[in-house]
Amino acid sequence: MAGQRRQPRSRPETLARRRDILDAAVEIFGSKGFTGGTLQEIADQVGMTHAGILHHFGSKHELLLEVLQHRDETDVADLDEQHIPDGMDLFRHLVRTAFVNAHRAGIVQAYVVLSAESVTDDHPGRDFFEKRYRTLRGEVAHAFSVVCAERGVTAPETVDLAAASILAVMDGLQVQWLLDPDAVDLARASEFAIEAIVSAVLSPAPSPLTDGAPAGQPSRSTV
Repeated sequence: MAGQRRQPRSRPETLARRRDILDAAVEIFGSKGFTGGTLQEIADQVGMTHAGILHHFGSKHELLLEVLQHRDETDVADLDEQHIPDGMDLFRHLVRTAFVNAHRAGIVQAYVVLSAESVTDDHPGRDFFEKRYRTLRGEVAHAFSVVCAERGVTAPETVDLAAASILAVMDGLQVQWLLDPDAVDLARASEFAIEAIVSAVLSPAPSPLTDGAPAGQPSRSTV
């Protein structure tokens, strides 16, 4: 009827619209990066205007942070209290995440591209990734400490190295997998690496790369 005010969208409709925008942003940022991908391309993807995207997210920077937050929330959506577990369950969770990631290339690509871009000057995602890696390293290191305590093992000095290495291996394998998915088994390679690093912390043995020095200790062949 002419002159009748349009009813505002219901909250479920608004949430669904925001989800559509986030999904489109994942695809655009994943394929073109934050700098290369535009709000207009995202708007075209969901049949909206540039102004419509800004109505929901305020700015391109805000949309980026929402994309990153959405990705992290997806990883823990099925967990108790929506938080990663502790102790050995944390390492099992990381392995399960790798298996899940092998079936969601779009989200993985967006994360890989944006995390790599974040090291550049003035990137709006830099603070997010710095905090994320710092938090994850701390959580993995704490999980090692819990497991060591449960097994009566004195937590070795390699715990911090192991925590950083697990994250590096998982992210590095994602890059290799995205470049050549037929050549790299993302899930099983991640599982192998995580198991190897956990074993190296809990049951250190002489390194085959050295002249018999314990793992993590320099030897004549590495100096």
